[in-house]
Amino acid sequence: MARSPIHPRIRHLALIGNFLPRKCGIATFTTDTYSALSERYPGIQVDVYAMDDRPGHYAYPPQVTGAIAQNDRGAYLETARKIEASGAEALWIQHEYGIFGGAAGELLLALTDRISLPVIVTLHTVLERPSADERRVMEALIRRASTLIVMAEKGREILKRVHGVEDGKIEVIPHGVPDRVFADTAEFKPQFGWEGRDVVLTFGLLAPNKGIETVIEAMSAVVAEHPDALYVLLGATHPNLVLHEGEAYRERLLAQVEAAGLGRNVQFVNRFVEQGDLLDYLQAADLYVTPYLNPAQITSGTLSYAVSMGKPVVSTPYIHATEILADGHGVLVDFGDAAAFAREISRLLGDRQARRAMAERAYARGRTMLWTRLAERAIAAFDAILDEKPSRIGRSSAELPPLRPELTAVERMSDATGILQHSIYSVPDRRHGYCIDDNARALILMNRIDGIDDVVRDRWTAIYGGFVQHAWNAEKGRFRNFMNFDRSWCEDEGSEDSNGRAIWALGVTARDARAQKHRDWASVLFDETASIAFDLGSPRAHAFAMLGAAAMAEAHPGHALSREILTRFGDELIALLETARRPAWSWFEIVLAYDNARLPEALLRAGQVLGRRDFVDTGLETLAWIVDRQTSPEGRFRAVGTESFGRPYADPLPFDQQPLEAQATIDACIAAHDVTGARRWAEEAMRAYRWYLGANDLDTPLASVADGGCFDGLMPTGLNRNQGAESILALQLANCAISALSKGNKSVAGPELAVA
Repeated sequence: MARSPIHPRIRHLALIGNFLPRKCGIATFTTDTYSALSERYPGIQVDVYAMDDRPGHYAYPPQVTGAIAQNDRGAYLETARKIEASGAEALWIQHEYGIFGGAAGELLLALTDRISLPVIVTLHTVLERPSADERRVMEALIRRASTLIVMAEKGREILKRVHGVEDGKIEVIPHGVPDRVFADTAEFKPQFGWEGRDVVLTFGLLAPNKGIETVIEAMSAVVAEHPDALYVLLGATHPNLVLHEGEAYRERLLAQVEAAGLGRNVQFVNRFVEQGDLLDYLQAADLYVTPYLNPAQITSGTLSYAVSMGKPVVSTPYIHATEILADGHGVLVDFGDAAAFAREISRLLGDRQARRAMAERAYARGRTMLWTRLAERAIAAFDAILDEKPSRIGRSSAELPPLRPELTAVERMSDATGILQHSIYSVPDRRHGYCIDDNARALILMNRIDGIDDVVRDRWTAIYGGFVQHAWNAEKGRFRNFMNFDRSWCEDEGSEDSNGRAIWALGVTARDARAQKHRDWASVLFDETASIAFDLGSPRAHAFAMLGAAAMAEAHPGHALSREILTRFGDELIALLETARRPAWSWFEIVLAYDNARLPEALLRAGQVLGRRDFVDTGLETLAWIVDRQTSPEGRFRAVGTESFGRPYADPLPFDQQPLEAQATIDACIAAHDVTGARRWAEEAMRAYRWYLGANDLDTPLASVADGGCFDGLMPTGLNRNQGAESILALQLANCAISALSKGNKSVAGPELAVA
């Protein structure tokens, strides 16, 4: 392990965990950790982000920079943004099951996936037999962390055996403890009225897994030998237990005491005590007992504190106890063995010399565990990883060349029903079935892709077209969207946007299909279904329908329904712009969302068909505005991140960046080029296209040269390595668009647009 730094390199740290006044062991640990860091290294700024199970309930002290509502995913994303913007150099997470939201605490991953800083995670529990969700979340956290801290050697062993973690990634740093001078118990007993009593103490939040019943049962035999023995239970009932059943558990223990006639020999101190009072209680006790029932418990702050105060300990052999009490530093008895507890407690109470010797050994061990030692070892670990980047960030040595359209990845995701939605890495994930959104996109691709066999094109056009046809629900007057893998529909009618995309695909097929039979089919179904667009309210659904209508109007000049769609929705988009416009905001809505560039593209295509100069001018204005917002300071394309959605009049945030946005921008810029002939728009299309090839915020290609696959997104820590249908189709449609632009407009676009 790295040596404790005298002058640490790290100057700014973010710390996540529970925090006082929340009453739990993790809150106490995180608060004590913060205090130890501040005392030992006053020059290091530590920003605390407190996990909050009851938003608005806790009066956090000024040390807390912000709170994270446990079950609010947006709070995790907002905290990630704050940490990234704060100047923090690294993140330290206190991980315990139950304090983070989602299945097995998976909401924490939403935060860590959006942090580009090195991360250290202290694991307060390491499970021998994690559930499927616990394993999934833990291993994602392990991959993300530069270092894992555990508090016992057994934790290291479990991480290596259960999760395959390499030894060098694990640090064992014992639970921190406060420092006090070793003292005789007689000095402290009077303040609690315990003069002349042999005091046995357990402290901590009261809960059924603590095994308290075992010691109460043992006290009958202890009292028979030591009539003045007193068992003190120090601590409030666990807040979660109170929330669900009030004080029922404490009342059951009181009933057990009364039934055993131990009213004089068992005392409950029902409160959450501050550290100073806690240490006084500990120093007044003759023995400390931890009768915990969970053999896998890898950390016990209460045990660590007792050892640090020089308390002889009788404990069950859970993991932490077996390590800290080894070599004569305490006594271990079997789980639930009341007779063994009675025997060992009575023996130590009756042998003052043995008790004193054990106390001195425990106190000496406690000096190795002081909070200052924990702070030094943790900061040494941070200094060791300060220059690291998350392992998923991989910088490419060179940008990929432009790619030819390629069907391999599309076919990999497709079967006789259609194209499947999602994948696990590159393998189709059948659990999520199909949707009309992706099958409509795939149908458009079949109309645009060159260089494939006519038989292959015919087969896939029939399959994707067949999905769209089957999705039409004439009774509801809507297209369905989601289909299970067994071909059963999940709904009677799909979303507005999915209906708009179906109309779009039909219009494009009616114009661009290579076979007359497919153009005829699409024209008939368009005429049957496209009027549903007038019942849709979403601006994007309108834009998708307009793109289909523009294509249909080109296939069938004078097509009345298409011209009505283009006119009505074009006018509505201009009206929306005038309502939402601000001096620095030339956009149709007060927020940004997905597929943004489709709105100006729809106006540009409508303006072409109708000869409406106002449509063209508005399309160019808004496209220029969104292109400007999608440009990084370095001049590269930066897709509007999904974290930006729903933030009124706010500049876009960079992550997560989705392939869909680059494709929409390419298509819109080519529409602007078609309308104006201006070289600028060809260059903007190519700039957006290069995002797939590695000219992006992480210098990381999303495109797979080998098979035409495309990763699902660009995140602060690297790629989302799944390759779903939407992403693959976005890349392939972008390939088609850039290929057509380079072939048809070399005099304007220039040789740099040529596709390899």
